[in-house]
Amino acid sequence: MRLGNRLKLFFVTPILVFGMAACHQHNESSHQEEGEEHGHEHGADEIVLEPHDAERMGVEVDTVKASAFIETLKVSGEIMPSSADRGVAAAPTTGVVRLVHGINPGSQVRAGQAIAHVTATNISGGDANTAARVAVENAKRELDRITPLLADGLVTRKEYNDALAAYESAKAAYSPAAASGTVTAPRSGVITAINIGDGEFVTTGQAVATVAANSSLTLRALVPAAKAEFLPRVNGAIMSFHDGRAIDLNDYKGKLLSSASASGGATPGYVPVFFSFDGTAPVVPGSATEVYLKGSSREGVISLPLEAIVEQMGTKFVFVRHGDHVYVKKPVKIGNSDGIRVEITEGIQPGEVAVVKGATFVRLAEQATVAPEGHSHNH
Repeated sequence: MRLGNRLKLFFVTPILVFGMAACHQHNESSHQEEGEEHGHEHGADEIVLEPHDAERMGVEVDTVKASAFIETLKVSGEIMPSSADRGVAAAPTTGVVRLVHGINPGSQVRAGQAIAHVTATNISGGDANTAARVAVENAKRELDRITPLLADGLVTRKEYNDALAAYESAKAAYSPAAASGTVTAPRSGVITAINIGDGEFVTTGQAVATVAANSSLTLRALVPAAKAEFLPRVNGAIMSFHDGRAIDLNDYKGKLLSSASASGGATPGYVPVFFSFDGTAPVVPGSATEVYLKGSSREGVISLPLEAIVEQMGTKFVFVRHGDHVYVKKPVKIGNSDGIRVEITEGIQPGEVAVVKGATFVRLAEQATVAPEGHSHNH
């Protein structure tokens, strides 16, 4: 066989395929003799892959069977921090804010940790907190002066009560936290947003940063209003990501929270559906994801892992193993998918042994061992 050019084109690790193809060449005559002895020759559509080669390349097979399959609806979604796990670090006073060094979105903080400092120094109108502190100190000195005089009958009870009321009023107007100007983390977690820039002017109570504990997360899935009839059947969700990961919320204590009316959603034409799930899931808040909403279960459905499906020229195929070393590529038609498995509506029957992992390697083996035009395996 003339394999050189094909190996370069079809396999990113030529040594592995060359070894597999060489084994194929070495064993081809013995397989052909064996086939002739038993009255069988390998057809043009058959791929010969020895068991040890299949194992080395991670090819796994499973017997096809009909079983329960859950209908799904594929929609878009977004992962958000749970509102119950978020806290806002607010400015305790009015002034100019200075962020603590090293504080950025994504920084881990503990409850009470300083995030920024606010100062009113050099601001028109002066520092109200400094004035309030001075008022407390003056009222305390006056109360301390009058108290012993009351015992000696040198001041009236009314004068003493007035001094005490002035001191309590001054204390009420003064906040040690405001005077310190320190903006602290309201809880332990991750800073998900910094709402102001370093050196900006802020007012009392203005949000400086948002901290999320992420002990729980929220999935917001958007169902097209035209598919709203699916909503009463929703009982779970699977998140699917571009890197191939699929995460079932049931594995992370997923719980359906609610679905808003089509008119009440923030996105016109869509109905938002919300799930809560454990924050230990390997996802990042703010990420977009494809969501397979789970619906009703159907019995007697043939399904295979998504990895079992290969596509060529717009046609989808599954590799079926015959014996222990022969594979045949069979065209199939697919139906619904739950993000992990896909329904096979035509092309595969129960009892057949299909490749469920490593189908890409079988396809590469097929390409690497195809005879060039004008050349036949049957010499």
